[in-house]
Amino acid sequence: MREEYELEVLERYDIEVKSTRRIRGAFFCDTNEGTMLLKETRVSGQRAPLLYMVLSCLEAEGNVKVDTPVFTRDGELLVSSRDGKTYMLKKWYHGRECDVRQEPEAARAAERLAVLHAGLGNESISGMREQLVAGLGAVRNPVEELKRHNRELKKIRGFIRGRVTKNEFEYLFLDSFDKMYRLAELVVKQMEASGCDRLYQTSVKDGRLVHGEYNYHNILVQGGSMAVTNFEHMKVGIQVHDLYYFVRKAMEKYSWKQKTGLRLLEAYTEARALDTAEREYVGLRLAYPEKYWKTASSYYHSNKAWLPEKNVEKLKIALRQNEEKKAFLENIFSLGIW
Repeated sequence: MREEYELEVLERYDIEVKSTRRIRGAFFCDTNEGTMLLKETRVSGQRAPLLYMVLSCLEAEGNVKVDTPVFTRDGELLVSSRDGKTYMLKKWYHGRECDVRQEPEAARAAERLAVLHAGLGNESISGMREQLVAGLGAVRNPVEELKRHNRELKKIRGFIRGRVTKNEFEYLFLDSFDKMYRLAELVVKQMEASGCDRLYQTSVKDGRLVHGEYNYHNILVQGGSMAVTNFEHMKVGIQVHDLYYFVRKAMEKYSWKQKTGLRLLEAYTEARALDTAEREYVGLRLAYPEKYWKTASSYYHSNKAWLPEKNVEKLKIALRQNEEKKAFLENIFSLGIW
């Protein structure tokens, strides 16, 4: 029945659909105007036109392939089906997800990110600064965000300490807490003393856009080219937060191998130079024990009557990777906060 609803949604568009193929949560559509993707979305009616304006500007510039939304014949970007779900049709590309385990491909993805960031700063998009800030919203101030993480870590420790019977995860968390929390606090203090707040305020004032979810799932490889997709989390903020996020996710797969990390950073900076404040921001965000906090937070908000083994394994990985990235950050970013 749901497939019937989705096919009815496609009838709202002034295109000829030759065939469709169902994938998880979406439809690939072969049309007379190329490959498209129909996908359920939570994008609001306010955000959708802004996403269209930004992505159509990038598409017109031609330096990076993006998944620009498509209008219905009635001029709408969002379509509601009879079952109450909301859909968006987007231009799409034949290709596969980026394989960051292939170092040259990961480097190409870092270079594509730099090109994307440069494109997001073009005159057409900059001219919409006030609209973008008001309509897309800004990411949380990074210093305030990490302070919030630190408060949650202390809250989790207090909760676990109060439990009479403790499990393996809780013993491991308490045993590692002092060292990891000390690092988390040192990172926040160094960010406060750095130019991070100024960088954030300037980024918001200038309406600089971040993709918000730049990872291998959202990078499609087509032979020698790449397309960047899924801009639904786009907001105003520090652009190189995308670079921090991409490097962190990639380097976790490389056990923080210095040569690989340096290659990713060089691939980005060859296309878009980093100023001192941006480089400092990337280094400090990488230094923060994000995976440790995220694993602890996930456990705290879960059903603790049942402890999956993967929770313990994730915490062990977070602790191991924190040690692995120490040399990387000391040598590549000259950070000595351990």
